[in-house]
Amino acid sequence: MKILVALTGASGALYAQRLLDNLDPRQHEVHVVLSSYAHQVVNTELPGGLRLREGVTQHSVKSMNAPFASGSNPLDAMVVIPCTMGTLGRIAHGYSEDVLLRAADVMLKERRKLILVPRETPLNLVHLKNMELLLLAGATILPANPSFYTNPTTIEQVVDTVVSRVLDHLGVAHGLVPRWQEEKES
Repeated sequence: MKILVALTGASGALYAQRLLDNLDPRQHEVHVVLSSYAHQVVNTELPGGLRLREGVTQHSVKSMNAPFASGSNPLDAMVVIPCTMGTLGRIAHGYSEDVLLRAADVMLKERRKLILVPRETPLNLVHLKNMELLLLAGATILPANPSFYTNPTTIEQVVDTVVSRVLDHLGVAHGLVPRWQEEKES
């Protein structure tokens, strides 16, 4: 698969890092783009910076020369993780002033997989209406709401409960988090 991982300025850069850690560039064509403010968040939240595996291609948010900026060369999937409400709103309303927003617009118009991982609380009516527009347009809204039934003991294990759901929606096999199991019958 050709996958774009896009980071925006919302807190939660570790979500993106763990997703990138679990996407093998030998099996998938992996691209990365960071919004202008995402660089500051990464510097604050990831002391060693964003670690990209060999084979991952990073693009400037200002360049419209990336192949996925055109509907004639679409990606198979795009994940915006973490996704600010500003980015979510701009995508919902078709603003495409940079390659991150243009790629999301291409995903919607080409009916490809677009997964948005907002990390915001509380939500206001504008946020919910923008999410509704995106759901109607075909996007998947996958909030960064971790689960705890696996009794995670580290921050990475908590983050992985969300990343595992993203990988599930991408159709990428993983063993990050044990699956929920049915109760055994007595």
